Amino acid sequence: MASLYFHIPFCEKKCLYCDFYSIENLSPMGDFLTALHREIDLCAEFSGRGEFETVFFGGGTPSLLAPLQLEKILSHLHDTFPITRDAEVTVETNPGTVTKEKLSAYRSLGVNRLSIGIQSFHEDELKFLSRIHDSAQAKECVRLAREVGFENVSIDLIYGLPGQTRKRWEQNLRTALHLNPQHISAYGLIVEDGTPLARMVQARLVSPMPADDEAELYECTMNFMEAHGFEHYEVSNYARSGFRSRHNYNYWRHGNYLGFGPSAHSFWSERGEKPRRWCNIANVSHYCRKLKMNELPIVTEEELSCDQLLTERIFLGLRCDGVNLDRLRNDFGDDFRATHSMIIDALLAAQALTFDAQSLRLTSKGYLVCDEICARLIA
Repeated sequence: MASLYFHIPFCEKKCLYCDFYSIENLSPMGDFLTALHREIDLCAEFSGRGEFETVFFGGGTPSLLAPLQLEKILSHLHDTFPITRDAEVTVETNPGTVTKEKLSAYRSLGVNRLSIGIQSFHEDELKFLSRIHDSAQAKECVRLAREVGFENVSIDLIYGLPGQTRKRWEQNLRTALHLNPQHISAYGLIVEDGTPLARMVQARLVSPMPADDEAELYECTMNFMEAHGFEHYEVSNYARSGFRSRHNYNYWRHGNYLGFGPSAHSFWSERGEKPRRWCNIANVSHYCRKLKMNELPIVTEEELSCDQLLTERIFLGLRCDGVNLDRLRNDFGDDFRATHSMIIDALLAAQALTFDAQSLRLTSKGYLVCDEICARLIA
């Protein structure tokens, strides 16, 4: 399986917690789109390396794209790459940036999944997070998506805000479920270096939620979502049966993907070649300049060793639906169960791991200390 990712680096307003590359100035949009089409052409060599099963527009705010702009990108993709008939095509969408007409146009273009960045249904929390929408607009966005025919809707929520109580967080979860989404991504608020939130913390204007309190909200989330019929299939992601994010699941399964746009990452591995990872420059102007000269805007590139691939396979597998030990042995010649028996046995005894059908999986208890367990097993 392979995937295509497009980073649309424009926002009406950057959120104070976000460290993804984006700019608030929309005036370079035309030059950016010209460059994006050129990047697609320059990557056409991958068209003969198998079919692509997912397309994902992330950002930034991809829902700032006009339907005609999105249509041209999708048409170019289908002309360049072999995309399966049942491909999952996702657009990240912010309430306040779409109308019924725009959503209807997206749906008619073949977009079949929306990932809606709601984050909270409480007005004060939305204001703190510097979101441009209010709770009513968030609910209306989901309603309109249903009205125009979207049957696969994901909602993003954030917990662990300063002063957030369990009661208020459960209200967010309950409100989200009343909208009947197929998928919910629930992320803990992270203070990323270089963001306005980090500067507020450094200036002691904001106090991050204590780790124990955040862990309680995470445990509450796992219990709440599973009690309402959602599968907890990745650290922060919950899905109704049959509605996992196929695109993100491909990342977590170490599948191939091509990234387009400023700051986008790519990974490609196939037999007979050394696995590669590369990243585009995180600057719209420099990105456009490079492509105007018919040069790919790659800023870093590396070939991955077997040890790196093994480490990533374990880390990604534990965060998702487990590490298949037979597959590790076949791909890397590593008897992981034997070489890590003491740590694995201790984690099994502590009920942080389960072992069945040759796969090691984290339990809900293990998810609470996922990073610590990954570090121990990788070491």
